[in-house]
Amino acid sequence: MRRTLPSLVAVAALMLSAGSAGAADVKIGINIAVPPPPLVLAPPPLVVVAGTPVHQAPSASFNLFVYQNRYYSHHNGAWFVAVGPRAPWTAIAIEAVPQPVLGVPVKHYKIPPGHAKKMHGEQGGGWCPPGQAKKGRC
Repeated sequence: MRRTLPSLVAVAALMLSAGSAGAADVKIGINIAVPPPPLVLAPPPLVVVAGTPVHQAPSASFNLFVYQNRYYSHHNGAWFVAVGPRAPWTAIAIEAVPQPVLGVPVKHYKIPPGHAKKMHGEQGGGWCPPGQAKKGRC
């Protein structure tokens, strides 16, 4: 018993010190990267979205809106902003998208919100939830 008690105390102290050091070093994070839209290399021809101060680029192959000299795009389910042509896209929260841009009618979108996932599923290249795949919906 004399040998066991000091050994148990030493093991417990070692475990506590290792546990607290390990817990302080643990970092947990989730990073879900949504690919940004293509870069806008030159200012595209723009048209005004009727009844709004927002412009749209009908020649773009993706959703591209311009408001107060900033470029906005709803792409792959996320909103992005760029400060101009050749500028990189930055993902932004929906709360940071100006209200006039959010108010653009869906008929002015190249790819309406929610349709990008459907298009990928129909082509067989996108992700499909298991329950929907079993039902043959994608």
